[in-house]
Amino acid sequence: MDDQAAVNFLKENNARHYWHPMADPKASETDPPLILTKGDGFQVWDVDGKPYLDLMGGLWNVNVGHNRTEVKDAIIAQMDQLSYHNTFAGLANAPSIELSVKLTDMMAPEGMDKVMFGSGGSDANETAFKLARQYWKLMDQAEKVKVFSLKNGYHGMQFGALSASGGIVWRRAYEPLMPGFFQIDNPDPYRNPWTDDGQELGRICAGILDREIQHQGPGTVAAFIAEPIQGAGGMIIPPDNFWPLVREVCDKHDVLLIADEVVTGFGRSGALFGSRGWGVKPDIMCLAKGINSGYVPLGATAFNARVAAAWERDHPLATIMHGYTYAGHPLACAAAVANLDIVISENLTANAGLVGAHFLGRLEELKDRHQVIGDVRGKGLMLAIEFVKDRTTKEPFAPNDPFIKALGPACLERGALVRVQGHRMVLSPPLIFTNEAVDEAFEALDGAIAAVAPN
Repeated sequence: MDDQAAVNFLKENNARHYWHPMADPKASETDPPLILTKGDGFQVWDVDGKPYLDLMGGLWNVNVGHNRTEVKDAIIAQMDQLSYHNTFAGLANAPSIELSVKLTDMMAPEGMDKVMFGSGGSDANETAFKLARQYWKLMDQAEKVKVFSLKNGYHGMQFGALSASGGIVWRRAYEPLMPGFFQIDNPDPYRNPWTDDGQELGRICAGILDREIQHQGPGTVAAFIAEPIQGAGGMIIPPDNFWPLVREVCDKHDVLLIADEVVTGFGRSGALFGSRGWGVKPDIMCLAKGINSGYVPLGATAFNARVAAAWERDHPLATIMHGYTYAGHPLACAAAVANLDIVISENLTANAGLVGAHFLGRLEELKDRHQVIGDVRGKGLMLAIEFVKDRTTKEPFAPNDPFIKALGPACLERGALVRVQGHRMVLSPPLIFTNEAVDEAFEALDGAIAAVAPN
């Protein structure tokens, strides 16, 4: 099959047999997905050879950029040794051991002592929920099983993770979900019914958590989980006092604090870990995405020494009856070790903070130029544009509004690959992004909005 024949084959079969995640199959068949065939640095190319700035960063995760020689070489070297074997009881491999040491060293300020591996963020959160419940059984408090989370929080698509997720759009088709999961109001500075004062908002939302735990009974609550910065649920950055206050509430009621660091881990927010950026030490940290920049699927769940000590007790339920076929996959762990070496040696955390600040400044310029933009926000290289019909009322555009539907294609025409979620555009380029690339992205976004925005 020659090159053109191969391209024709891909186009003819695009969305013909593959149901794509987070998509209506009918829409995929009517408007086939963009076929990507190459990536390098912070750019990707489609099947016809057109380049795009990858403002999605894969899916929040290609932190070190596409096509990094160091990561590819690590995978190849490990393939020459051992491509796969399980790490169930009695078995281990070298990369998973090396990665467990590297991770606990990186999270030493949070006191993390043990890790378990899976294949992604949903796995990481499922592991956190199951072991949180097991922890309380080992501590002879078997009624502590409930998990609290935030409205609009996103924690994955498995049933436990989905039950903790607070977005109705993700949940409705699969309800009823798992019992024992409860959501409270999230601290959204742009959309909340109480105040424009961030500090007051942080106190209000932490107070809601406090009262809800008391209402349910602290003796029944196992854990509270939240993203340090809400990603898929709207790129919501909480007030500075929210996470410290949540830590106080959890300590007051003896509830485990789980930080869903799947997106914020490894530098994206401008801190090595999102919770560290708020000055807070969780009990459990859930990791994926940037752990190896998506080169091979991998997730991890880390536990601090206090939690881990429960498994040292002589208890009939102390065996961890949980795990995945690909836990500690040698290729994924080898990729992660090489990836994290790049994150540290190139100081990508600092770069995310500096370039992210420049990007946010350019987004403020966009807001000044376009009345359809109600808010722009960002922390590090996690940014969002929120589109509204009216700035005063903050009325959002409907997801099927012609303007919203045209935004993504208009950006593609101008060489920018973006993620439009409802009335928001989320921007999460690789952490190697530059100020020059930001300026190029600005021109693409500015032109796209101008071309399709209603008059």
